[in-house]
Parts: sequence; C-alpha cells; structure tokens
Amino acid sequence: MASQQIVLTDVESATFSNAFRLSSRSDGSTGPNLAGSESWSISKSTLRGGLSDGVDVVEIENGELSISVLPTRGMGIWKAGFRGVPIGWQSPVRQPVNPAFVNLKERNGLGWLNGFNELMCRCGLSFHGPPGMDGDSEVTLHGRIANLPAHKVVAEVCDQGDGTLSVTGTVDECSLFGPALRLESTVSTVAGSNSLTVRDRITNLGGQPTEFEILYHTNFGRPFMEDGSTLVVPVGEIAPRDSHSASCLENWDRYPAPQAGIQEEAFFFDLQAGSDGQTEVLLKNAVGNLAVSMAWQKNELPCFTLWKNPQAEADGYVTGLEPGTSLPNLKSFERDQGRLITLGPGESYECGFTLSVFDSKSAVAEASDRVASRATADAVVHAAPISKFSP
Repeated sequence: MASQQIVLTDVESATFSNAFRLSSRSDGSTGPNLAGSESWSISKSTLRGGLSDGVDVVEIENGELSISVLPTRGMGIWKAGFRGVPIGWQSPVRQPVNPAFVNLKERNGLGWLNGFNELMCRCGLSFHGPPGMDGDSEVTLHGRIANLPAHKVVAEVCDQGDGTLSVTGTVDECSLFGPALRLESTVSTVAGSNSLTVRDRITNLGGQPTEFEILYHTNFGRPFMEDGSTLVVPVGEIAPRDSHSASCLENWDRYPAPQAGIQEEAFFFDLQAGSDGQTEVLLKNAVGNLAVSMAWQKNELPCFTLWKNPQAEADGYVTGLEPGTSLPNLKSFERDQGRLITLGPGESYECGFTLSVFDSKSAVAEASDRVASRATADAVVHAAPISKFSP
C-alpha cells in the first residue's frame, strides 16, 4: 500500500498552494495508479472576483463522481456530480461566498442565509437552529462553523484496494472566554465509486467542559427533487415542527412542483436503524430511475430533520435531509431535552455520513428496499407538534 499526501494549506508553516493538480498517470501526472479508475484527479484553485473572491475550492474526481469541497467555508461541499448528473441545488446565492462578506447578525440573526448555497454545510458547532437568546448570549441562525476557513488542508491519495481520494481540513471555532472547538473533517471517495463519505472529529481544545452540537444541512434540488419525487425513510417516530407543517403531514414524503410563495415545511424524526446500527434515507425522482441516499450510524447522529422548501425555482426549490446530534431548535430547548453533548477538556466526538447516487431503476429499487427494510416496527405518527421535539 502506498499513500501520497500533499499539504495545500498550513497557516502554521506558512504553506499555501494557489493552484494544484494531481491525477492518474494516464493523464501524464505522477500520481499512483488506482485500480478503481484510470481517470481520477485532485485539484485546488482559488476563486477570484465578486463575493467569491478568495474562496478555495478542492475538486475531487474519482472517474465517476466529482466533489467540490470549500475549505474556506468550513469544509462544506459546494456541489457534486455523478456521470453528468448534478447533485445539489440552485440557490438564489449562485456562487460560494467568502465568509468575509457574511454578517451573521444581519436580518435579525439570519445573515447565515446570505452565503447558503451548498450541497452540504454544517450547522454548529457551539450552537445551531434559529436566532435568539441562550441565557444572556445571542445566537444567530445555524452557528459559525460554515463561515470559518480551514487553517490546514491536506489532500491524500491511497492505492489500497480500488484506491481512495480524500481531502482533510482543520477548522477552529474558538474564542477567549468562550468555547474552543476544533473540527477535523475528511471528505473521501473510493475511485470509480458512486459514493462520498464525510467523517468528522470535533475536539474540545479548552480547559473546561463545553457543549457542542452539529447538524449536516444536506440539500437537494433537481433532478432528485421534482413533482412526484418521494422520500423513503425508516420512520420510528415523526412529528411536524409547527402548525403549518402539521397541515402538510399527509404528504410529508412526497414533493410537489415549484410554487411561488409557498411556505416551507419541516418534520422531526426518530429513525429506526438496522442490526448494524446504521440508518438511511433515500430521495428518488418521480420515474424512479434516479436517487440519492444518506446513511449514518444512529448512535452518532440520533436526530433527523426533513426540510421541504418547494418555492419557485428562482427562489430556491430545495429539500434538506439533515442528520444531527440534536434538532434545529434553540440551544436552550435542546439542552432541556438532554440532546446537547458535553465534551471534557481534550475530549473528541466523531460522526459523519455516506452519500450515494443511483442512476438506474434497478439500482434505485434495490436501495429503496434496503432503506425500507430498516423499519422493523410500526411508525408512531403525531398529527401535531410534540413537546419533546418542538418548543
């Protein structure tokens, strides 16, 4: 087994690569041969101009699947693609936004939305959910981590098995007299595969215990979300977030065509897991020949939120599949429900998920059956918000 690591950014050692590319030898590069693909690559560039000025993008191509990672935006994933099929959504915010141009306190604490356009962005780490107050402290929408840049970024190619391509970034969310949390995130994919994996470690760098929470805001529009798309979920328990969502409960797992001015919906879940401890959700198009799934360990990410936003295309036609350590409520409410995690000095917490794409009716049907089979007991369906899920 051989592994090749390349440091793309390291503030401590004053290392920074403006442009970088490593690819398979068939492309004339000096990268290792990978059994899974003859046309893989990892590259890095820095965007220039507009609100994207200074945003670093690391592109991973595994021969079938492409992934665009944004170290400047908390190691979020801007977009992906599989065999020409785009994975992500069309936000009114078209390009990645440098966090320097995002004021989280703007719009009464909703400024996070001014940079929101990723396939996957994290919410947390000190807090997430709506803006408001946590005791004497003001909290803004979904926290800070998605708008903090990585200070160290390392690309790696490993030739074990079919070969693995990855990028690891380190992001610190630290403050004097406040939380000191470090995110070490690795986005990886096996050469020639239909999947990517996000694996995170969150560490308390401080000398005192501190609370943390994380939610993976993972977002899909066309062609996965369309009129007639359905969501397959191994429901253990489901409740609407609010009264409007309750009025839409009958169709929680189905998607309508875009409609201008329609109100967003959200549903909170306790999912069932298989004997391996894993749970999974799957979004498939109307015809059933295209789907995307997310799978994770239930004990790591015990909460799941479904966000449906079937607005006009121009306003952001999108759904969010959102596993997390807690639900996107005010931190004080999640604390009262016992869902916040406390890390002692030097302690770490690991979590993540795998995203897979299926592009044939047979593959979609097989994946759909697998997800459905994780439900071995009857679902508990609440017609109205319940006190343990919603304030």
